[in-house]
Amino acid sequence: MISMTKCGQKVVVCFPFIGDFVGGSHMSALGLIRNLPDSRFLPLVVLHDVDGPVAELFRREGIDFEAAPVINRLERAGARNGAAAVNVARSLPALVRFLRARNAAIVHTNDGRAHLVWGLAARLAGSKHLWHHRGDAYSFGLRRVAPWLPSRVVAVSKFASPRPGLFSAAGKCSVVHSPFDVMKMVCVEREAARSNVVAAIGCSPETKLLGYVGTLVDRKRPILFVEALAALKRLAPQVKFAGLFFGNALNGLDDAARSRAEALGVADCIHFMGFRYPSEPWIAGLDALLVTAVNEPLGRTLVEAMLLGTPVIAADSGGNPEVVEDGETGMLVRPDDPDEFAKACLTLFNNSACHEHIVETARVEARARFSVERHVHAITSVYEELIGINGFSASRAQVDNP
Repeated sequence: MISMTKCGQKVVVCFPFIGDFVGGSHMSALGLIRNLPDSRFLPLVVLHDVDGPVAELFRREGIDFEAAPVINRLERAGARNGAAAVNVARSLPALVRFLRARNAAIVHTNDGRAHLVWGLAARLAGSKHLWHHRGDAYSFGLRRVAPWLPSRVVAVSKFASPRPGLFSAAGKCSVVHSPFDVMKMVCVEREAARSNVVAAIGCSPETKLLGYVGTLVDRKRPILFVEALAALKRLAPQVKFAGLFFGNALNGLDDAARSRAEALGVADCIHFMGFRYPSEPWIAGLDALLVTAVNEPLGRTLVEAMLLGTPVIAADSGGNPEVVEDGETGMLVRPDDPDEFAKACLTLFNNSACHEHIVETARVEARARFSVERHVHAITSVYEELIGINGFSASRAQVDNP
């Protein structure tokens, strides 16, 4: 085992990102990078797109980063024409040289495109590779690549973890929940947040504010959110409500949601707010967060809402049941059932005792389970295990303090 603090030396941990899209993985990684013990670890953040949204986020948060040594942004490519293999082969030599020159002991990847190419580069450079899995447990990469490529795998939930088998990464995987700035959430004032949301969409103060927070992609079921609002209007026409989409759209799903809203007669109740950062004041201004996603590994917005005092209604799918206990820290409903979402909304609106119990229980539970401190401790424990495997030399695993 290498002494990480010997002579003031630090372990260099490389965090590569593509940089062309901001998602929950970037928020979680940002929390880890910012809170790594600086007496033991030196984060090296690398972006393939230094002018993209991730670069903008990191600049705003004061996170230093370097440009990747290749112009190639690792775009997704179809395997049938061999473009993906050419893409990786073209990038590898420069990445290997980069890791060796920076004395990177660990490469910590956080998304599918980075897992493969940076994982191969780590192996060739003599670095350890931590594959942080935030996706489907049945994804091709986790089933076919993770068993042999990375040194360790960390999954954000039990649902996202690899299933045991003859050829599986289950034996080298541990579950580490994503980090949240618990104290930051405490400082958000809900009444002021709600007033700001009301002013932003120009509705009356008594309007119930229902939110969808996240990228508009098929798995997250944005169309179901629209259908749940239509069901609410049908079941309780006397209730004034507004549905707010917070997030960017992929594959034209914002237009599809608009069309569905028009067809169901709720277009005037829906507002497309786009990506809002920071998200906390907007989530705190909602009367309920509807998590319509299915097979979601571990949605950050569930935990953020719990910490902020916004009750959660979530599909009983994926990692959601690992976060939400039905009737205690939120409400779980049948997936893909708009009526169930609508009925849960009415329960919250009409039963103040149930509402208050869920809000308070959720806040206490989320603070205990999802703090940054717990996440950092768990991840750094994995780092320490990695650099003790197979006797890394001190010259490869450490860099002198600047």
